[in-house]
Amino acid sequence: MIGLWRVGRTIGKGSSGRVRVARHSTTGQYAAIKIISKTSLASRTRLSVEREIVVMKLIDHPNIMRLYDVWETSTDLYLILEYVQGGELFEYLCNKGPLPTSEALSYFQQIIIAVDYCHRFNIAHRDLKPENILLDQDFKIKIADFGMAAWQADPKGVDLRTSCGSPHYASPEICNGEAYNGAAADIWSCGVILFALLAGRLPFDDDDCPTLLEKIIIGKFTMPLDIDDNAKDLLSRMLSKDASKRITMPEILQHPFFLSQAPATFGHVAPNLDTIARPLASRDMIDADIFANLRTLWHGTPEDEIVESLMNNERNWQKGIYHML
Repeated sequence: MIGLWRVGRTIGKGSSGRVRVARHSTTGQYAAIKIISKTSLASRTRLSVEREIVVMKLIDHPNIMRLYDVWETSTDLYLILEYVQGGELFEYLCNKGPLPTSEALSYFQQIIIAVDYCHRFNIAHRDLKPENILLDQDFKIKIADFGMAAWQADPKGVDLRTSCGSPHYASPEICNGEAYNGAAADIWSCGVILFALLAGRLPFDDDDCPTLLEKIIIGKFTMPLDIDDNAKDLLSRMLSKDASKRITMPEILQHPFFLSQAPATFGHVAPNLDTIARPLASRDMIDADIFANLRTLWHGTPEDEIVESLMNNERNWQKGIYHML
């Protein structure tokens, strides 16, 4: 038992731990429990796990896997997550191959609406790929694994530097080791996913990793001939190797291909920063646990600087996220 959760069989294993199905002893609700050994966590991996927890606490969206609770013992960390029964989008694509346009578009719309919601918090996922996108029993999308997620203080800035994500879905600027904009990198990854949904293959592929990265940096790919013309236009704009010329999220949401059928999920409104960014009257009012979460998101920022951002009269996300947590 983990709290009130009766733990069952192992349903998955990853680099940071294993996942077991669980059932609530009172309500009967199912969950997936991610069990992470604290003794085997490197400092960088621990930061990744802590970041994942903070981000998932913030985000409440029907197309994003929910975090119900977190338990901790002296040896292990337990993330009580939404149980998504349908498996990975990757497995589904491997079994089905190229999808009909209407089905591919439905999945793509759900992915985009969820990623746009994250971007409204200035959060970039940075590891979008079919392996991190799950399907529930009704074939609705659930985005998972926020371990590489990053906070981008300036939504239009190019201040992220960590090279992360799967090479097949990484943008040219990441492959080239350049500083990058998290939202633009996510849009590239979503473009690769859309290509895979429609074509049943990847736009850039090679067994040799250096060769693969070179192909991505060059940015040339063969467009499938048998897909919708509007889809071709959207793909060419999402997979622009020049991040400054890449289509933006608001433009994707208004693109003819995106609007060619009604989305299965409508966008959730992110909190209004003007409403939630209330200053704290004194340092004594700062909750230690919430402050620790802020330090995880603003990793590397001096503690006094975060405190100042909570107490001054500026409109900022530090205050907003403090009150949301």
